[in-house]
Amino acid sequence: MRRRMGAFARGTYIIWLRDVKRLLKDKHQFYGSFARPILWLVFLGMGLKPIFNETEGFDYVQYIFPGIVVMTLIFSGMWAGISVVWDREFGFLKEILVAPVPRTSIVAGKVAGGATQAMLQGVITLLFAPLVGVSLTFGMVCQVIGVMLIISLALASLGLVIASRMYSYEGFGTISNFIIMPLFFLSGAIYPVHTLPRWLKLMVSINPVTYGVDLMRSAVLGISAFSVTMDVVYMVGFGVVMGALATILFRRY
Repeated sequence: MRRRMGAFARGTYIIWLRDVKRLLKDKHQFYGSFARPILWLVFLGMGLKPIFNETEGFDYVQYIFPGIVVMTLIFSGMWAGISVVWDREFGFLKEILVAPVPRTSIVAGKVAGGATQAMLQGVITLLFAPLVGVSLTFGMVCQVIGVMLIISLALASLGLVIASRMYSYEGFGTISNFIIMPLFFLSGAIYPVHTLPRWLKLMVSINPVTYGVDLMRSAVLGISAFSVTMDVVYMVGFGVVMGALATILFRRY
């Protein structure tokens, strides 16, 4: 048992370390981390600000800021799954699948690598908080980091589930965008959910990202549509289900 746990921990660490090293060498992703939130905050936030003068007691740009942080986590976490497609393309995936390490450690390492990437980009987005007038104390930042970890692990697991059956970058990109955009637009990231019509509110309520956005908004602005317990249970439950599904799919190789 102890030996198996050691093999699991070692395999997870090696897979995670490789993905992190590859991320740190990719400067384009670093620059993209700055560009994406700027585009959304400036063009969307400033563009809609005259229409929504005040939303739930906050300036509109301040109101959507937690949603923009989660949006960064969605893109980064799910796109981390493309490393699996990359590894399959160059034959590295076949090598690690035949290596004497548990398949679960491969899944855990990939999820951890994707979550690390998402959190790094989420922290970069968080640096824009003072520019949009959002004040964060040290305790709030620690809380936000914890929320980021929960969301990043769940979305990286979803990205891995998608990538486990993709054999080309084009296919992964198409399917990911097909899933990412509805997840984001139906999450309440850019509008309050309580004002929606009933049919749309139903769709929002079954979207797991809705609870991630609500949890982030609770940590950053102190307002929420659902209870914190419900948000955490929903996101953690979604992450566990996605992680288990990714493990099953990888074991079938």
